[in-house]
Amino acid sequence: MRLTWLERPLPVLAAILLPATLLHAALQSPSDTPGQPSLAGQMLIAAPGLLDPRFDHTVILMVRHGADGALGIVINRPAGEQPLKSVLAAIGEKGDGVTGNLRLFYGGPVQREVGFVLHSTDYKRDQTVTIADHVAMTSSREILHDIASGHGPEKVLVAFGYAGWAAGQLEGELALHGWYIAANDTKLVFDLDRDKVWDEAMMHRTQDL
Repeated sequence: MRLTWLERPLPVLAAILLPATLLHAALQSPSDTPGQPSLAGQMLIAAPGLLDPRFDHTVILMVRHGADGALGIVINRPAGEQPLKSVLAAIGEKGDGVTGNLRLFYGGPVQREVGFVLHSTDYKRDQTVTIADHVAMTSSREILHDIASGHGPEKVLVAFGYAGWAAGQLEGELALHGWYIAANDTKLVFDLDRDKVWDEAMMHRTQDL
């Protein structure tokens, strides 16, 4: 089993969800980088030779990619489980009577106190943003309440932190063959054993852009 790049527990007691207004603002950017198609909605796969230990054998769902940079969520770095009641308490909500646990993930090294909820498209709120076919993102307290009450989405991945690139940075890493690309696959996002996600994604990789 591969270890995560972080060795201390996820700081759930200090965790917050990105306000919906900021989430929408972050995602509303030009869809394409000049001369290059957007990778939003696709998978970024760390090449075996990628030297950054924070991204060793990671698979990232790209949330946005434009002329001003890129943002993605690592989907194969589990951080453990927390009681749903504790997660609700962490965002200042009451969890009276709430039972069960929620599996949490390290979404990336940037702003690890900020939470993102990836989920299947059977669930929708005003704050929901569609990322790709059958994959959406909602960042609001209501979705955690809905998950706790059994009224949330069928499939869910809750991650804290994200991977971010400044303008032109990701393009430079692609040119150096640091990443492979694969089409979005909901099985990889939600269903497959996390220890198998990188290997499976590599089997479906395409050529670098």
